[in-house]
Amino acid sequence: MFTGIIEAIGKVVSITPSGSNIDIWVDSPITHELKVDQSVAHNGVCLTVVAINGSQYKVTAVAETLQKTNLATWQAGTMLNMERAMQVGDRLDGHFVQGHVDAVATCIEKQTLDGSWLFRFRFPTQFAALVIEKGSVCLNGVSLTAFNIGMDELTVTIIPYTYHHTNFQQIETGDTINIEFDVLGKYILRMQQTGS
Repeated sequence: MFTGIIEAIGKVVSITPSGSNIDIWVDSPITHELKVDQSVAHNGVCLTVVAINGSQYKVTAVAETLQKTNLATWQAGTMLNMERAMQVGDRLDGHFVQGHVDAVATCIEKQTLDGSWLFRFRFPTQFAALVIEKGSVCLNGVSLTAFNIGMDELTVTIIPYTYHHTNFQQIETGDTINIEFDVLGKYILRMQQTGS
């Protein structure tokens, strides 16, 4: 479980196919604090550390993860928003984030405002019921508040601190990002669908 509050920016060093999976080596300023078997969110994707070597560590992504995320667009040099799993007793500054990406969203607008940045994203319409006005959404691992909601679009505003401490500074119109909808909304929708 994560909170959507990014700790650091890591960088992809290499990507190697391994059957239907891929192995990814990441260089990160928090590698020295990691251990094998630890969960780390990378652009909102929960991946397990399987090896550590100096300032770099390796994670493996399986076929299911590759199908539901933008991992296929990663390459050596890709910057990653990173967050370690939350600890019991910590403040929850963002919202409950599982690291289980629901879909890929596309940036359809980026505006530089006076002191902030506005981003508009398009997502698959089957998730329309899971995003609400002023509700929480996780984009590339960042907990944000959505507004101007449509059936397949949402808008977020990024403050300078978040812009400069995440890879939002590199997102441009046409880019794809990972999106995870609020888990509480998923449970409510499931109860409605099943008549619970």
